[in-house]
Amino acid sequence: MDTVSDSMLAIGGFTVLYYMLKLSWICWCGFRVYVLSKVWQTDLKAYGQWAVVTGATSGIGKAYANELARRGLDIVLVSRSKDKLHIVAKEIESQHGRQTQIIQTDFTEGHDIYPAIAEALRDLDIGILVNNVGMNYSDKLVHFLDIPNPEQRTTQVINCNILSVTQMTRLVLPRMVARGNGLIINMSSEAGAQPQPMLSLYSATKIFVTYFSRSLNSEYKSQGITVQCVAPFMVSTNMTHNLPPNLLLKSASAFAREALNTVGYSSYTSGCVSHALQHIVLSMFFPDWLRLSSYCVKQTEKFAQSMEKKMDEMTERSASKED
Repeated sequence: MDTVSDSMLAIGGFTVLYYMLKLSWICWCGFRVYVLSKVWQTDLKAYGQWAVVTGATSGIGKAYANELARRGLDIVLVSRSKDKLHIVAKEIESQHGRQTQIIQTDFTEGHDIYPAIAEALRDLDIGILVNNVGMNYSDKLVHFLDIPNPEQRTTQVINCNILSVTQMTRLVLPRMVARGNGLIINMSSEAGAQPQPMLSLYSATKIFVTYFSRSLNSEYKSQGITVQCVAPFMVSTNMTHNLPPNLLLKSASAFAREALNTVGYSSYTSGCVSHALQHIVLSMFFPDWLRLSSYCVKQTEKFAQSMEKKMDEMTERSASKED
């Protein structure tokens, strides 16, 4: 009997020790990625002279472009609006004193756009690529069959969120490998961390970005290439209706600054400590079986309806003020 008790006590002790060590390791990793990285930042200029940023005229893309320029890189801005590209380019040149180039293109259009992009990038020493461009198919939560203009919209989302990442990577990676140095940052999302009903297609495109990035990093890290996947939670951008920043929701500029600090410390990151903690809490208290349950989907439907009503009321108030 004493032997059994001693054995159970030993197993219990080892179990407690295991989880204490695991928790300590998680805390150390978090401290290293989100705290020490602020003090000892990776010198991003060491990757090369130019950084290419897609979706660079607003939101996270614009914030990354400005932060990379502030840290000493010249910037290639890639986006759809030529007027906005010129505005952002002038801002970067005047505020940070860096060179800029612009490439006007629409990533929803498919394969035909990439030869022109390749030609524009041909003679540049590209050290960093930020695959940021992305889109959702609706400004609200909807069922897959309720996607507006589905025949066109679904193809556009796949072209923008998936094809752009793979094709832009294909264009810049060979010279990075030849040089033995390079950084590719792919923007995923917390929406890709677990399946998201009523965001089904968007969620699926983002998990593609995550898997592609993490696999690519394993393939090429021995050749001096870092492929970092960034999976943020809510950031104040056009996609989130420019909600005011708070403890949980970061401004684009603050997020880009903190996320770039994690380069060299993590190949897969939430970008900032606030989003990392939110990811942990959601993973613990909102698991897949609950997220995918009929009850949860019904609650999501009700939430979507209430948000749509609030947005309609806000639109009506704005219209009445203008009148």
